[in-house]
Amino acid sequence: MSCWHYYAPNPAENPAGDPCFTVDAASITFGRGALRESGAALRLLGCRRVALITDSAVSRTEWFTAVPESLQRAGVDAALYTEVRIEPDEASFQHAAQFFREGRFDGVISVGGGSVMDTAKAAALLGQYPGELRRFLGPPLGQGEPVAAPLIPHIACPTTCGTGSECTGIAVCALPDRRTKAGVAHRLLRPTRALVDPVVTTTLPAAVVAASGFDVLCHALESYTARPHTRRPPPASPELRPLSQGANPYSDIGCREALRLCGRYLLRALAADDTEAREQLLFAAMLAGIAFGNAGVHAPHGMAYAVAGGAPEVRIAGYPAARPLLPHGVSVILSAPAAFQFTAAACPERHLEAAGLLGAELRGATAADAGEILGQHLLRLMAAGQQPQDLAAVGFRAADLPQLVAAARLQRRLLDNAPRPIDDQALAGLFGAALHYSPAGQQEAPPPVNPRA
Repeated sequence: MSCWHYYAPNPAENPAGDPCFTVDAASITFGRGALRESGAALRLLGCRRVALITDSAVSRTEWFTAVPESLQRAGVDAALYTEVRIEPDEASFQHAAQFFREGRFDGVISVGGGSVMDTAKAAALLGQYPGELRRFLGPPLGQGEPVAAPLIPHIACPTTCGTGSECTGIAVCALPDRRTKAGVAHRLLRPTRALVDPVVTTTLPAAVVAASGFDVLCHALESYTARPHTRRPPPASPELRPLSQGANPYSDIGCREALRLCGRYLLRALAADDTEAREQLLFAAMLAGIAFGNAGVHAPHGMAYAVAGGAPEVRIAGYPAARPLLPHGVSVILSAPAAFQFTAAACPERHLEAAGLLGAELRGATAADAGEILGQHLLRLMAAGQQPQDLAAVGFRAADLPQLVAAARLQRRLLDNAPRPIDDQALAGLFGAALHYSPAGQQEAPPPVNPRA
């Protein structure tokens, strides 16, 4: 079902909405052995000296060697950078950019999760345009300066089944002084090519699969329920149409399939030996990345940036223990049940359809039930996936709510993409609801997952 009525302009509501949407996508190679094609892919792009950007954990995996070996066979010289900060901040982006400037590279290849791929994007950007990152951030956190010219070729190789960063022109980092995160969003940051090799999922800890899998789920769910592109004002010129342009028929295709795959495989993928489920979740991550790279996410991500920026000292198994770290996927899913219960009133049919794709029972459901059904099903999935069950579970208290609202209100790029207006009062209600959810979702958690079911 195309649901074209969702995009039909309502003259009374927005007589000057944008009738057009733009489709952008990276060139993608998906399948086992894709990493072994990295050298040939870079050579075809004319690269002879590249920055190979990864993190220390990925560089020690048994399958990582396929990349430098492929580069060597292709005659591509590579300098290795392994100092990526998991959940990067502004300073770590600048550190990578300094390495990039000193190396005089004509290409970059990133091998890692979203932190690695985003760091590579920022390094290429700031290597070509030295200076403060914030001039590229959107207001009110930055000046919104556009990227003026194409960056050097970038091949992105994702190693977690979640972020979809290989398909987007977005690079996100923490801004510690503002207690939030922010992203540079521009089409010219999109990697030139993605090599998506399922072999990388075999060494992922279950906690990383869970966190990244819930990020996939939210990418698809937020993009599918985002404000339609026809309700956004048209750009002054076509090249200024934003990445977060709103839901559109193209992004819907990827969203629906990614949601279906998440419903079927996300919990199964927590079993280390279920290679089918992990491969399918990696494919879902790619589809959701393409979708939200052309539609944009909304409230759960906007709230998550505030949650991650203000989180107390949290340590999650499977992630580096040297410092407190709230994984991005965890920070997103914590706010999602409350956010979707709120946005369901704007497009209940889409929220119900998405709940069904994720495996919720819809018999007898009406439009008025959409928010409750979807929110409670997300809570059940969180419980089955052994995720923290609310903001209180990661250390937040009622006294923290004003700061969360103050940090989240800065995320207009995301909040304005929601299907309902979200002001400070709405944010306060959403964070308040996410602080302590009803235990109903936990009590009705599904039985333990049979990995081969």
